[in-house]
Amino acid sequence: MATVAKGKAPATGVGPDGKDTNPRGIPYAPFVDKVEDYVSSRADVEPTLRSFQEMVAKYQFMEANLQRRVGGLRDKMPDIQKTLETVRFLKLRNSPGKDDDDDLGSDEEEDNGEIETTFELNDTLYAKAKIGKTEEVYLWLGANVMLSYPIEEAEELLDGKHKAAKQSLRNCEEDLDFLREQITTMEVAVARVYNWDVVQKRKEKEEEEEKQGKGKTEGTAGG
Repeated sequence: MATVAKGKAPATGVGPDGKDTNPRGIPYAPFVDKVEDYVSSRADVEPTLRSFQEMVAKYQFMEANLQRRVGGLRDKMPDIQKTLETVRFLKLRNSPGKDDDDDLGSDEEEDNGEIETTFELNDTLYAKAKIGKTEEVYLWLGANVMLSYPIEEAEELLDGKHKAAKQSLRNCEEDLDFLREQITTMEVAVARVYNWDVVQKRKEKEEEEEKQGKGKTEGTAGG
């Protein structure tokens, strides 16, 4: 746990590896073992609770952003994989002797080195096309940009993008688990500070009642 002045909430905690953030720079939440390390009087309770609740809100904001990113990656990865498989298929067709091993349909298609296939125009519309042997493909790069690549370079590019997307997805899922742990830690911290305040309030009430009882006793004895 980070050491801080009483009455002030720490910026971060410290993880088991001695670092104050995870590998992607998300800070550890402070673990409140003793409430007295954070508040010295009931006057410190409200600012401490507010600080802890702000940290919870920040973690929840990061969690929501990561969930959106995970959704985007899961939508994008099948498209990358499908495009990569297509490029590898075209590359395989260019291999020497490939026409002798493949059953491409009709004799005419074999002689011409073409295959008939369908391609997607949109989610519900497909068109037929004949594809001959090719040494290059066109790839959409986003932002309405399409570039021509030799098949070898296209395969390398798509394979790199697919691997990067898988790694990014793993990192996002690890960060989501990490954030849920930090949110739970902060919610426990809020509950502990709140319960401490309740106990202190009860003690103050008992002390006040005890003082009033002594005052009445002394007044009776004096009379």
